[in-house]
Amino acid sequence: MTLKALDLFHVAVPLKKPIKHASHERTTSDSLVVRATLDDGQVGYGEGVPRPYVTGETIESTFASLSGFDFARHLGRPTSFEDVVRRLEALVLPETEADPRGMAGNAARCALELALLDAYGRHFRESLGQAVRMVEVPGLQRTDAPSRVRYSGAIMADSTAKERISAWKMRLYGFAQVKLKVGVQGQDDPARLARLRRILGHRIDLRLDANEAWHSLELVDRVRPLLPFGPSVLEQPVPHAESDSLADLRPKLGMPIMLDESLCGYPDATRAIERGTADVLNVRLSKCGGVVPSLRIIGLAQRQGLGLQLGCHPGETGILSAAGRHLAANLRGLRYVEGSYDRHVLAANLIVEDITFRYGGWAPPLAGPGLGVTVNPEALERMAVDRKEISYE
Repeated sequence: MTLKALDLFHVAVPLKKPIKHASHERTTSDSLVVRATLDDGQVGYGEGVPRPYVTGETIESTFASLSGFDFARHLGRPTSFEDVVRRLEALVLPETEADPRGMAGNAARCALELALLDAYGRHFRESLGQAVRMVEVPGLQRTDAPSRVRYSGAIMADSTAKERISAWKMRLYGFAQVKLKVGVQGQDDPARLARLRRILGHRIDLRLDANEAWHSLELVDRVRPLLPFGPSVLEQPVPHAESDSLADLRPKLGMPIMLDESLCGYPDATRAIERGTADVLNVRLSKCGGVVPSLRIIGLAQRQGLGLQLGCHPGETGILSAAGRHLAANLRGLRYVEGSYDRHVLAANLIVEDITFRYGGWAPPLAGPGLGVTVNPEALERMAVDRKEISYE
């Protein structure tokens, strides 16, 4: 069964309300959606979230990246789903290979890989979760069987009243973990933490995400007033350009450090381990290049004893939500899991099923085949801003 064609879509996904953090604010989310068509007519869908301030990619660059490579020739005619996985293990885009951080082209590769796993998974009647079990990664900790997933909640930087309401929702909805955005200009973070901790109580794990808001010279002073409120980890406190300074700062901060913007490819992970700049790594499918590269980073972190968060990209659709679910359901040792916010964040979705997490952040594993969700072609056409067809016939 060979790859017949790829259709690339630039999709503008409407959000219910603006997503704001220290690095950016958005009211719509631009995604790359790839539709892969096999020569028997079977189709599969994948998604990537290109962001110039994360991997340096744009929608235009992902279109160019996927147009310049003969993926049908690379895949050949696989005879089993495991054969597909082995060929995807060897798939490296030229941009990524030439990039010292191993991140150029990652959103494009993620969208392509997911589309191929979805299409071939449907053809061979295998789920994406089975691909997670087939990828060869030393030391990767997998579950005995697909298990339910518990997601964490998030409180965005907002008005005092809205933050209070969000905190009460998190508590009443039974979340065990909540992330709070900090470092937004004009916000009094110690006062915010005091208010929100009173509402959340001390049983809920509260972690902080600064999105590169602070500089290394001020970091200790910024963090010290936050410590009395018991945050469990601080995510990406400084810009990537200053991330090496975290090796000296970590022992002085009083809480673990998680890397996000400074963790986009395997070279980033090895650098963080060698230089001692992180306690936790935030792996996100799109920024890390898809299932295979993400599992390699996760396996490395587990071999080296680092903590892990399986994160998500703000505004991702149900396609990436489903992919993240398959990873989380088949892996052990994830300290935090984000994603499946779908109906809470999106004004419209690309998939028919509602796979949003349930009470307490719990969600069941997805069965497949492929991603195990149904993309609505009409919704895709409606949200598409641009498209490109690539034929391999």
